[in-house]
Amino acid sequence: MYRVLYRKWRPQTFADVVGQEHITSTLSNEIETGKVSHAYLFTGSRGTGKTTCAKILSKAVNCLHPVNGNPCNECEICRGIDDGSILDVIEIDAASNNGVDNIRDLREEANYTPVHTKYRVYIIDEVHMLSIGAFNALLKTLEEPPEHVKFILATTEIHKLPATILSRCQRFDFHRITPESIKERLKYVAEQESIVLEDDAALLIARIADGAMRDALSILDRCSGIENHITSETVSNAAGLAGKSYLFELVDNINENNPSEVLSLIGKLHNDSCDMERLCSELINHYRNLMIIKTVKNPKNLIICTDNDFKNYNKQAEKTTLYKILYCISELENTLSIIKNSQNKRTDMEMGAVKLSVPNISSDNSALISRIEALEKVIKSGTFSVVKREEKPVEKETEKSEEKAIEKPKINQRKNETQNINPDEDVLFLQWGDVMENINVTDKPLIGILGTSSAYIRGDFLLIKCDNPVFSQFIRQNNHASAIKKAVFDVTGKKYRLGIYKSDDSKKSSSDPLAELINKINN
Repeated sequence: MYRVLYRKWRPQTFADVVGQEHITSTLSNEIETGKVSHAYLFTGSRGTGKTTCAKILSKAVNCLHPVNGNPCNECEICRGIDDGSILDVIEIDAASNNGVDNIRDLREEANYTPVHTKYRVYIIDEVHMLSIGAFNALLKTLEEPPEHVKFILATTEIHKLPATILSRCQRFDFHRITPESIKERLKYVAEQESIVLEDDAALLIARIADGAMRDALSILDRCSGIENHITSETVSNAAGLAGKSYLFELVDNINENNPSEVLSLIGKLHNDSCDMERLCSELINHYRNLMIIKTVKNPKNLIICTDNDFKNYNKQAEKTTLYKILYCISELENTLSIIKNSQNKRTDMEMGAVKLSVPNISSDNSALISRIEALEKVIKSGTFSVVKREEKPVEKETEKSEEKAIEKPKINQRKNETQNINPDEDVLFLQWGDVMENINVTDKPLIGILGTSSAYIRGDFLLIKCDNPVFSQFIRQNNHASAIKKAVFDVTGKKYRLGIYKSDDSKKSSSDPLAELINKINN
């Protein structure tokens, strides 16, 4: 019977485990010196060697002839554990045996001495799946087990374990295996299996595996089923990397603000039975690759794709701004969360795509900035045109000269309007915003009082209109008044006397003599 590669080439000694030297060296030293703990906790992502190391450790502590802390794999104990004839090493799947009764049965069995081996070893895989009651039932036995019992717990989600469990175990963190280490192991396995594996193909498999040796061997197994000479093209076809041209086409149309073509592509993909949730996830990953290219010096190590796709990514990244990429990722993340709970996934995907391709329909800051960037891009390129107003044709030359004569004084008047201010009229001070910015630097408390204030010019006076009742007290203090005068002088180059603006309505409605007296003093 054919055995898949990840089972056939599972490491049998600590020396065979790839990429976890910081753990395997410690475990072998503990066994060699006899300082074996009663409880171990192995944590890390999938396919990094947790269960493999647990099985090697269970054999090593019971081996009749250990070699440098490793099992010999030749004695009757090692062979019995491998073929399952020795039942003193028990492997439990906590995902399906997570109740209190299961742990109580384990606790009762632990009291019996092993039949063939020195230690009864319990390997509890996916231990985070145990219920709270099961964890509580395990606590006492885990802290003070019988001398003939060893526990090895394995989990991919360490954060779900209670602190009481963590404190009773010797913890080992398994790292993701580097692509270089996976590549070397794949080359070795391929050579033993008489498979021709090219270096580029081995590295591509290693990057797709994302640090998991088991996944890498599974992909190699799948590729060997296609052909015995494995190239990068074979790997991309087997792993589903090929045929992603529609993602580049979608992003190109989004960048060109072409919602009609975007919706047509989504409709075509939907008719081809493409899942909208998967499409959204693929688009997020596509934009993530563009982000990596825009921000990293050597992005190829962080992007899983073929060489041809990498060239296409570079071309598309040159046409897309980093802010646009980040904006699209954020919008697609929101769309994905909506799609997961939606009854009409296609409509939600189309709505999200339209938001990306028509940013002016959105009023949030992200969309506004995206529109500003588009305008800046057009201005820098110089491809815009200025549209002039059409002037009505004038039949007589005298009429043209009369129009110029009329327009000229208007222009002069506009230039000198700040100089020819009627001292009896209140003119809105248009530079009050600049003055507020200066005050924000020099007098923080005052800017909080001014809030949404405005100002008017009346002759040599600058009259401040502020609804805050506390303002009249602040402006009478020399330090605050000086801050306003200095800010006004820095902006306008002129010195004004300060006052509080009172509208005509407020003057008419004021019937308090004291208020009238204050108004006269201020004005």
